[in-house]
Amino acid sequence: MIAEAFAPAKVNLTLHVTGRRPDGYHELDSLVMFADVGDTVRSGPGKGLTLTVEGDMAAGVPVDGRNLIIRAARLAGVEDAALHLQKELPPASGIGGGSSDAAACLRALQRSHGAKIPPDLASLGADLPVCMVARTARMQGIGDAVTPLEGVPRIVAVLANPGVAVPTPAVFAALERRDGAPMGHIPTFSGPGDFVGWLALQRNDLEQPACCCAPQITEVLAALRANGARLARMSGSGATCFGIFEGIEPAREAAKALGRAGWWVRATQMGGKP
Repeated sequence: MIAEAFAPAKVNLTLHVTGRRPDGYHELDSLVMFADVGDTVRSGPGKGLTLTVEGDMAAGVPVDGRNLIIRAARLAGVEDAALHLQKELPPASGIGGGSSDAAACLRALQRSHGAKIPPDLASLGADLPVCMVARTARMQGIGDAVTPLEGVPRIVAVLANPGVAVPTPAVFAALERRDGAPMGHIPTFSGPGDFVGWLALQRNDLEQPACCCAPQITEVLAALRANGARLARMSGSGATCFGIFEGIEPAREAAKALGRAGWWVRATQMGGKP
């Protein structure tokens, strides 16, 4: 049997760094949404565990044990499967591409191979548990505490990545404070406007250190604001940024304008389960 699963872009609308554990891992508090753009993973019968990759962002993507897809399959006990990744999200860009791919792989293997979802998903990375949920959620701890949220309005956004690598360890090394306040209670929202107003009061604590590592992020944020974004912020540890817009047509116009810079840009709707 051949099965296919969508791997949506994961966007950290907020990312508060609230502490650091003795083992060096950082405690986080983040509101996560998933976009309607992403990669696709297909699984089917195979001899041994193989991975092929195609797509606009396929260049340089490893097909061996360095890829989270292979590691996720092995963690689920699958050793014989032909896996294929259609790669459309930029790698290592703060939107959980690799983790979302691994989660999609596990969903596909459930259907094609009867695989069980392993309980220790966080061993593959902090984003794996929330990407397995693949819906609006609050992510806390080191990513192992995931609470799905109901009633958070869907939003229209533009995702933009300037094509620069921002190593996560370097971003955390540049972080001045590691004991920020958590988000606190997430209220009930009357609509997208109310939601964006609340988001504006929150933070991504990694945005400023990432901008120091890669000044191009500042340019992307400025371009989103100049093209009508009600709120612009970086996702994760960068370099992808998001801008929230009033509707899909303004978002598409802004995406067209930002695309002229040669950046990876997509207009998208976020929220719910893609």
